[in-house]
Amino acid sequence: MSSATAAKASPSPWTHVAGVVALLSIVISVLVTAFAWPAARSAVHDVPIAVAGPAAATAQVTAALEQRLPGGFDITPVADTAAAEAAINNREVYGAIDLSTGKPQVLIASAGSPVVAQTLQGIATALSQASPGTEAAVVVRDLAPLPADDPRGAGLAAGALPLVIGGMIAAVFLTLRIRGTLRRVTGAVAYAVIGGSAMAAILQFGLGSIDGTYALNAGVMALSLAATSLTLLGLESLLGFAGFGLGAAVIFLLGNPLSGATSAPEMLPGWSGELGQLLPPGAAFNLLRSAAFFDGAGATRPLTVLLSWLALGLLLCAASAMRPSRRRAAQAVEQPEATTQPASPALA
Repeated sequence: MSSATAAKASPSPWTHVAGVVALLSIVISVLVTAFAWPAARSAVHDVPIAVAGPAAATAQVTAALEQRLPGGFDITPVADTAAAEAAINNREVYGAIDLSTGKPQVLIASAGSPVVAQTLQGIATALSQASPGTEAAVVVRDLAPLPADDPRGAGLAAGALPLVIGGMIAAVFLTLRIRGTLRRVTGAVAYAVIGGSAMAAILQFGLGSIDGTYALNAGVMALSLAATSLTLLGLESLLGFAGFGLGAAVIFLLGNPLSGATSAPEMLPGWSGELGQLLPPGAAFNLLRSAAFFDGAGATRPLTVLLSWLALGLLLCAASAMRPSRRRAAQAVEQPEATTQPASPALA
């Protein structure tokens, strides 16, 4: 047995074992922190809502809300019911307290955020209890309800993770199985279209978790998959495995838990919700809500974010393909192997 073979067969040093265990412990700690911290610190703060009615009434309700949930709401006064409904339908606010008709009512949009809708329903209950002499004093109207087949939005929220992982898996498979930048980009785009169409069909027709126009929903999911996979492909092509790790950390470890998919971006701690909307998962989920439940209202910002990530991925892939070393390697792969000529009998 050679010395090299003996070295491979010998057990790893205990110091190496300790190092691997320490690294794994750090990795799991980072994962727990990334996913548990936003959920554990989620709370109602600066959630935009409207209050409709006379100035004196709106001031009284605003003071009561501040006392009940200090810093919980970012309140916009509006004139009447129509203005409050328009603000909700345009995704400017999550709901409204309407005092303009003489009979208080609370307007919600469950499709915008089931958690915020539940909070506003709790406020409606409190307002009703404040008027014990009037039965059903406060009416709750849902302007954008979730589908009857998924009234809690569980399927929609659960679909956020596959949307992120789907783009990552595509980047890994295309890197390992496909050679050539153009072929990888083509594969990523084709996968995004087919995979996005399949995901939209499952959520809309199979589970009944989203409404709206199927083509728009499929387009949103295709754009999300393409933005994620092309960004990771571009980073990997320029920086190797380190680039893929960097992209995965930003998109998965930061983007997924900070997307606000299960609550609302405003409910996440500190600056994290705003950051999450600048990353593909948060932008994709926000855009999907706009397309599926609000006729595209509020879609401009998340659409811009996703298109920016898509453009970044394409630029990174193009920069990698234009590197001289990468071009020479691609040409060497595409050129047919040189055939060796048989030796002449006279020279044998």
